[in-house]
Amino acid sequence: MELRLALLMVFCTVSTALADNELARGWGDSIAWMTLDKGLETARTEDKPLMLIIHKSWCGACKALKPRFADSSEIAELSEKFIMVNTLDDEEPKDKKYAPDGGYIPRIFFMNPNGEIISDVYNESGNAQYKYYYPQPDAILSSMRRVAQTRGIKEVKKEL
Repeated sequence: MELRLALLMVFCTVSTALADNELARGWGDSIAWMTLDKGLETARTEDKPLMLIIHKSWCGACKALKPRFADSSEIAELSEKFIMVNTLDDEEPKDKKYAPDGGYIPRIFFMNPNGEIISDVYNESGNAQYKYYYPQPDAILSSMRRVAQTRGIKEVKKEL
């Protein structure tokens, strides 16, 4: 009986963890991902900035960025200071504000708690025609730090 109870507890724990990571979609299981609607609501109530990734399952650039993003412990650590959202395929928001310089993918936006895109935070080392395209995690991390600094959020460094 004790073995059955222990197995049931393990199953429930694993099932809960998998359900929580369902929205990760390969972008980092340790990150607390939300849907866009839930993320916008939570950003408002918790007064936190939101990071939005718009990507497609068939996109080569998205497929290339995803594992590098997921492998970045620095992004995962700093993500705790943000509301994290990634939209896949048909979940892409239809509002034109999410395509200010085109509908290319992937696009990564930072938003204030009121749901407005922070237009002065973009990939400064990238192509000026595609400001919200980030092919490298370092550029994403740089923008995350910039948003955190302007909001007075101190980056927490984990001790090794």
